[in-house]
Amino acid sequence: MKIVINGAGVAGPMLAYWLRKSNHDVLLVEQAPVLRTGGYIIDFWGSGYDLAEKMGILPRVLELGYLVKEVRFVNSHGRKVGGFPADVFGAAVGGRYTSVRRTDIAATIYGALDSAVETMYGDSIAGLQETSDGVHVTFDRAAPRDVDLVVGADGLHSRVRELAFGHQTAFEHSLGYHVAAFEVDGYRCRDELTYVAHAVPGRAISRFSMRDDKTLILCVFQDKYMNGGRTSTLDERKAMISSIFSNLGWESRQILAAMDDVSDVYFDGVTQIRMDHWSRGRTALVGDAAACVSLLAGEGTGLAMAEAYVLAGELCACGGPGDYAAAFARYEARMKPFIEGKQGSAAKFASSFAPTTALGIAFRNAVTRLFAIRPVAEFFVGRISDPSALVASVVDSFSMTIDAPVVQQTANNFSVTNAAGTTVTFASIGIGPFHQPPNIQVTPVDGVGTSGGASNITTTSALIQEFSGTTGITGTVQLLFTGN
Repeated sequence: MKIVINGAGVAGPMLAYWLRKSNHDVLLVEQAPVLRTGGYIIDFWGSGYDLAEKMGILPRVLELGYLVKEVRFVNSHGRKVGGFPADVFGAAVGGRYTSVRRTDIAATIYGALDSAVETMYGDSIAGLQETSDGVHVTFDRAAPRDVDLVVGADGLHSRVRELAFGHQTAFEHSLGYHVAAFEVDGYRCRDELTYVAHAVPGRAISRFSMRDDKTLILCVFQDKYMNGGRTSTLDERKAMISSIFSNLGWESRQILAAMDDVSDVYFDGVTQIRMDHWSRGRTALVGDAAACVSLLAGEGTGLAMAEAYVLAGELCACGGPGDYAAAFARYEARMKPFIEGKQGSAAKFASSFAPTTALGIAFRNAVTRLFAIRPVAEFFVGRISDPSALVASVVDSFSMTIDAPVVQQTANNFSVTNAAGTTVTFASIGIGPFHQPPNIQVTPVDGVGTSGGASNITTTSALIQEFSGTTGITGTVQLLFTGN
């Protein structure tokens, strides 16, 4: 199928990569004149980490990333009042964790395309006209094209979403905060591999020292401090940040002075996108365009990668251009409940960045000081990271003997356990290449089970039937997503 993707952040190139694996004709459109650089640092773990490993790009991501050692909260005089060693988070996710610029992940994914996907920079989709057999797409600059499907991967302020579903205000839910981020050169002081933050009620400012003598500054504040001010231009954004943080204490004056020389400031509301459906007709949404969990959630990048991977798999499994609606429906059914759960958790977590009261700040500091006690740290960090909610594991092959198998089935997966206690779990998300049922070779033992040797299993129910009478099985599963 001919598919145009609007947006070359994380979700767009990720979707393009997997669509090309199944020989779709893909056009990637990016409004910026080149791939974006700089920007804020995100924590990278979970499903995104595993998918990066599956794509062979994980070594590059780790090379670009930072192994943060400490999160430190300080008072107005710079004295430590809370925080925790960052390795407690790494332990909670089995060491599969790094902190990295979101734009570096996007560039690494894009690099994996290896020029196999046509990319159109400095442009954006401007209009969509659906026909009986496709979509007529117009652009801001380029000539129109006729395609089979359109995917909006163009972020929180998605143009494709507005064209296909309506204005952003119908789907945007504010979490009550704004965030600003920028990089400064040659800032002093530096605390290597340490995230240092200072907060007063409703406002927080932090810094993180990076390579090449750069420092990332992150400012979080309640919406009420905006006071209706304008932030359309760079100067307006700088003026707004200065007015909000000039009297914060700690290093706020030095940081604001350093901001004078920066040429780019990220500035946006901390919001979520919540929609009843992620597709309409021949147009679908992915990543923040479909279901932004918010910048402060900490895992939006990995979730965007997982959504793109699942959508590509469903489009790969569909029977052709006429089966796109079923593919879109399966994509939503498999990802939407999980993402909505993440949105609920993110809404509760956002206030920890800038507690709204002095008591809230004191409580946060006291709790994080207890993180020095490892069981306490593992309890709280485990609740934040929720690593059991979506566990991804790369499995090249498995071999097990089934004696009197025990088969358990849920809405999302089923597992088989043999007499020796060995279990293999098959999930409805991520079975085999993309999301097709796995090609399982069932080998009968002593005449019990499927006769005639190998059997190609094509459905979950058939696989369970084969298991019920089989005592030996070998096969290959590329990626399993298990859990709720």
